[in-house]
Amino acid sequence: MGAWVAHEEAHQLRSIMKLKYAGLTHVGMKRTHNEDHLALLPEESLYIVADGMGGHASGEVASQMAVETITSFFRMTTRDEQVTWPYKEERNLRYDENRLVTAIKFSNLRIYEAAAREGRFKGMGTTIVTAFFTQGGAYLGHVGDSRGYRLRDGKIEQITDDHSLLNDYIKANRLTPEEIENFPHKNVIVRALGMKDTVQVDVNRLDPRPGDYYLLCSDGLSGMISDDEILELTINAPDLEKACDQLVSAANQAGGTDNITVSLIQFVSE
Repeated sequence: MGAWVAHEEAHQLRSIMKLKYAGLTHVGMKRTHNEDHLALLPEESLYIVADGMGGHASGEVASQMAVETITSFFRMTTRDEQVTWPYKEERNLRYDENRLVTAIKFSNLRIYEAAAREGRFKGMGTTIVTAFFTQGGAYLGHVGDSRGYRLRDGKIEQITDDHSLLNDYIKANRLTPEEIENFPHKNVIVRALGMKDTVQVDVNRLDPRPGDYYLLCSDGLSGMISDDEILELTINAPDLEKACDQLVSAANQAGGTDNITVSLIQFVSE
């Protein structure tokens, strides 16, 4: 069964816009436990989806550790802007981007060190996709193949770039459409939290507009239903909570071969 983390609510982002949000995670139809984690933190304007890897429940540990570390870092730096960060700021990034990147890098190190310290966690890791909304705009930060989408003017756009072996082959133009469909290593991730002691974090700057939806999901959703179906189910739903429920149900009806997690954030005019 699914686990609702929060009901749809609204809070002010800017003087002219506010956002609504909802999220849902589900074990799927084939797995015995859920290695995904979801966090909806409107007080921090931060939303997180993590998809753990490693088996024997260690993937669940990694995704939970990522969410808890990022959450803790944001809450700490909200209370005290002078607190010492674990990494230096990157000069080419704005303060808010640096804050997001640092939180993700810090979670990577914690997972890596835990895996090195305890044999039962060896090889654990997690993907991560986060959305952080500020007075000046918004940022999507991610590592792995959990995705961030923008739905605008009746169209859907994948903002994040999958860090997967399949996507590397696609970008190198080495595969035909038939080969893509039958690619034998679709689940191979080339970048994730916990694989090494350092990690490269991708960040996309966004400019939210009234009417936009931002969707974060694990590959248990995006790997089971098409982008067009995601778009249709989202924009035709009566509210965000129902949209999340319909998306998860569609992924399960398509086979539900993995855990499924989705978070939706919608911008509306004041």
